[in-house]
This record gives sequence, C-alpha cells and structure tokens, in this order.
Amino acid sequence: MKHDVKKAAIAALGFGATMIAAAPAWAQAAAAPVVATVNKGDTAWMMTSTILVLMMILPGLALFYGGLTRSKNMLSTMTQIGAVAAFAMLIWVMWGYSLALGSDNGSPLLSNFIGGFGKLFLAGVTPASQAATFTAGVEIPEYVFICFQMTFAAITIALVLGSVVERMKFSAVMVFGLVWLTIVYLPVAHMVWASTGYFFKAGALDFAGGTVVHINAGVSALVAALILGKRIGYPKEPMAPHSLVMTGIGTGLLWVGWFGFNAGSALEANGSAALAMLNTFVATASAGLFWMLAEKLSGHKGSALGFCSGIVAGLVAVTPAAGNSGPFGAIILGAIASIVCFMAVSKLKPMLGYDDSLDAFGIHGIGGMIGAIGTAVVYAPSLGGPGPADYVMSAKLLVQLEAVVVTIIWAAVGTTIAIFIAKAVTGLRVSPEVEHEGLDIGEHGERAYN
Repeated sequence: MKHDVKKAAIAALGFGATMIAAAPAWAQAAAAPVVATVNKGDTAWMMTSTILVLMMILPGLALFYGGLTRSKNMLSTMTQIGAVAAFAMLIWVMWGYSLALGSDNGSPLLSNFIGGFGKLFLAGVTPASQAATFTAGVEIPEYVFICFQMTFAAITIALVLGSVVERMKFSAVMVFGLVWLTIVYLPVAHMVWASTGYFFKAGALDFAGGTVVHINAGVSALVAALILGKRIGYPKEPMAPHSLVMTGIGTGLLWVGWFGFNAGSALEANGSAALAMLNTFVATASAGLFWMLAEKLSGHKGSALGFCSGIVAGLVAVTPAAGNSGPFGAIILGAIASIVCFMAVSKLKPMLGYDDSLDAFGIHGIGGMIGAIGTAVVYAPSLGGPGPADYVMSAKLLVQLEAVVVTIIWAAVGTTIAIFIAKAVTGLRVSPEVEHEGLDIGEHGERAYN
C-alpha cells in the first residue's frame, strides 16, 4: 500500500511539473491572434466564378449584342467587345486594381473617391498574398480577388458599347475605353466597394454591381450615344436584329455566367452565395415572363426578343440585391424592373428620339436604378430580406438614392470627357461610306458570313 501511495505521489508531482512547464505555452496560445488562412473551398469557388464572369463577356455579351446588330456589323460588334474587355484586363493589372481596391492614398478626404498607387503593376502581390472575405479569418489568394474584380471592369466597359455599335470607330472605342475606365469606373468602384470609399462607409448596398456596373454603364451609354449621334437612316429605315438565335444563345450564356457575377460576390461558398444564387434564378425568371406579359398587354405578341430582354433586365435589377433580398422580394423586384425597362425601351426611347442601338441605357441604366433603389426595400426583414431587426428603410433609401444620383452625375461627366478625348484623337465616327457598307468590311476587312 505504501508503495502505491508513493507511486501516486510521484505521478502527481510529475503531472504538476508538466502543468507548470506547459503553462507559458498555453498562455501564449490563448493570447495569440487568429491567423487568417486561405480557404481552399472558397478559393475554388471564386476561381470558378471568375471564369463564369468571363463567359458573360466572351461569348455571352458578344453573341447577345452581335445578334442584335445588322449582319454587316456582326464581327465589328464582337471584336469591339472582345478587344475593349482585353484592354480593360491590362489596365486593371497596371493601375486599375491599385486605384480602385488595392491600396490607400493616405488622404482621409481623397480616399473617399479613389485609392492609391501602392500596388501599381501589382507591386507587392505574390502567390502568398491574401485578400479578406466577409468572414474574419477566412481569406482567398489576392491573385484570385484581382482576377475576379478584373472581369467586372472588363464587362462594364463592354456593356457601354451597346449604345454606339454600327457607327463608332474601333480606334475610338479603344481610346474611349482607356479614359473611361480610368476616370469613371475606377472611382465609382472605389466609392462603393473599397473600405475607405464614400458610399461603402455610408452603408450603401450594392452586392454585385448595380451602381458600379449597370447604372455606370447605362448612363455612360446614353451620353455616348447622344454625343455620337444617330445611325444613318435611324429611325426611318428598318434595323432589325439579324440573328435572334445568336441573341438567344448569348442570353443563355449571360444568365449562366451571372451566377459567378452575383453568387461569386459573396467571396465565399456559403449561405450568402446560396441566397444570391436562388435570387438570380427567380428574379430573372420573373422578369423574362413579365416582359412578354407587358408585350401582350400592349397589344403585341410575346416575343423571343422580349423574353431575352426581360431576362437581362431581371439580371440587372437583382445584381445589387442578390444577397440583400429574400427570394420573393427578388421575384417582385425582377417583375417591376422588367415592366419599367419595357416602357423605357418601347415608349421613352421613341418619344425622346435618341439612338441607343441595343438599349444599353433602357435596360442596364434603368434596370440598375430600379435595382439599386429597390434593394433598400427588399433588404427589410419584414419583407423576407436579410437586414437586421432594427432596420430603418427610409434611412437606407436615402443612402441608395444618393449613390444612384452621384453615379449618374459622375458617369455623365466622365463619359463626356472620355468621348471628346476619343474624338480629338481618332475622329470618333466612321465615314458615311463605311457605315453604309458595314463596319465588318470597313474597319476589319472581314465578313461574318460569306
């Protein structure tokens, strides 16, 4: 018995010594901050989302816009979209990322509107660099974040071209893209999405680009079209789409790619991404059907073009609300946006007489405004949204309205500057002979169909 007691005492002393020796290590472990680590699942999802957004541009938008033009301008439309998107990618890695989202300029006032030069040409970014998500301690490689945001810049400038196709020089498109991305897109993206940005700090809701992408592109498209002037023969000569089949294919590719656009903006493969995914389904479905219904109630047949237009209107409207709405709020938002966009395209455009060739303003501009303002409504928990219990709709509506108004003004002024610079450098518009013959031959020396 004594021997057993002695063994127990020795064991207790040993355990106590071990505890004392380990105590500093435990204290260090308890005091150590949580180290952010790259989540491989989130990273894989964001890489997939990035490729989906690229699919929205090429081939999605290229086919959607190309099919809506006359056959003599099919290739020029696709080439302009592809080339300006490629140019945007190069601009993004040279100075776009740094100025929009990559670094701070050190000025409390200036930081409200633009970033700094700390990451020009991706200075300091390595495979080990990480970008934060919306969950503390969960990050993705910074290269992936750069690529994802790069595709947003690329598609936004491509969307603008919908109003000026069939008459704008290829060289003018490239000069315009260079200036517009720098003075319009980068500041707006910074204001809305950078942590130091004015509207980010004000609490503006823009899940995936209602202001940054759609209002920005739509308003810019309208201003560019007004300055450039109407196509020869518009609106007296018929200018029907040459291939609604291609437009339909492009629409399908846009819808599929938009899941990367919307659900990818959660930056994680989580419930927020799942909500954005569901909303991208149902808001779009609602909008496509309601556009056809609006056609029917207006005394026309429900058309394939109307269905495609409604699909895009719904996608545009749900973009800022993707993760900020319940599913039934998204359905209502899609329906309202579709009807308002239909009225803008079928009534407002003919009444005012502007030549927005492919209705970039009527769908992206108007739809983006409906979505941005409507997000403040559908965010309310009383309407099924994910807002907090103490959510005040009126206050959020004021923030959203301010973001919409500022984006409209910024885009209009910046586009005017960019268009006139492009005009001074290139002449802006093709000759009447080239416009009659078609930009495929006149600008690129090729035909879409032989």
